[in-house]
Amino acid sequence: MAESSHNQKTDPRDDSTRRECSQSAHNPISGSRGLSSFGFTVSRRHTPFAKCLKRSIIPVFILVNMRLHRVPLAVLCALLPAVSVAAQQMPPQGSQPAPLPPDQITAVPNRPTFATTAESVQRGVLEIEYGFEGGDGHQNINGLVKFGLLRNLELRFANNPFERDAAVGGTGDSGAGFKWRFHSQSGPVPTISVLYAATIPTAIHGLGAQASGHSAQLLLSKDFGRHHFDFNEGVQFVGRPQPAASGYDRNYFTALSWSHPLRGNWALNAELAGFSRTNATTPATMTLLFAPAYSVSSRFVLDAGTYIATYGNLPRATFFCGVTYSIADLYRLARR
Repeated sequence: MAESSHNQKTDPRDDSTRRECSQSAHNPISGSRGLSSFGFTVSRRHTPFAKCLKRSIIPVFILVNMRLHRVPLAVLCALLPAVSVAAQQMPPQGSQPAPLPPDQITAVPNRPTFATTAESVQRGVLEIEYGFEGGDGHQNINGLVKFGLLRNLELRFANNPFERDAAVGGTGDSGAGFKWRFHSQSGPVPTISVLYAATIPTAIHGLGAQASGHSAQLLLSKDFGRHHFDFNEGVQFVGRPQPAASGYDRNYFTALSWSHPLRGNWALNAELAGFSRTNATTPATMTLLFAPAYSVSSRFVLDAGTYIATYGNLPRATFFCGVTYSIADLYRLARR
């Protein structure tokens, strides 16, 4: 996920009319005298008819000062009701339409890149990300739920409700963790955070890791003008599934992503990311990603794109689309 000012200009020819109207509005006696020349006297009693006449004093008094007092009485009697209705419908002087309440929640998407931004969701905000990706022999639906427990502490839960590899489909793995931001961007220093995630082996039919795991990453985010960069460096400990020997295999993850706003609510994302070799059956991989994104509002972002496998045992091209949505500020709702 501009303020504007308006300078109001008035015609100098309207100054005399404005002064006359102001004098008439603040001096009921002079207004009554203006009408008395036509045989009318305004009562000080607040009857509906008196209120109607009072609202008609100003336009009639202007006509008098413009030397239109020779207008026949019958014409004035016909005009008075229309003038009073118009006066009732006019808004009070100086009034303006009430501004719409600002949208105070701004989404912090982790999508569509593999890299994770060092920024955190706002305190108290519950935010979700869901997407679909598909390539040759591989499809999945992936989701992430984030909650701003504190200003700099984000809780995270990830899940693949559906995954399909080599014609085998079912539920994928899940994960839980947190992101702690310990420095916000200031001057040349980027935003710095750490991310921890634990793999929960919820996959079936031989999908997923089939064992628990852990990962830790260092996250850096920096703005250079309108260019935004995210850099991740981390280590992942992948559990060995049974009946293999217990323990963990290890790999390293590196990603550099870039984003830049385009015309309107559009933005463009690009990324170079990769994992090192995990074990004999899981070689290193490297991907190149391109994806536009569209902000429907500050809290609702859509994305779509593709990532290309430049190295490793991955589909040549994988296409994806997804959404990021900030649901609500739960702390604010609890205070109501």
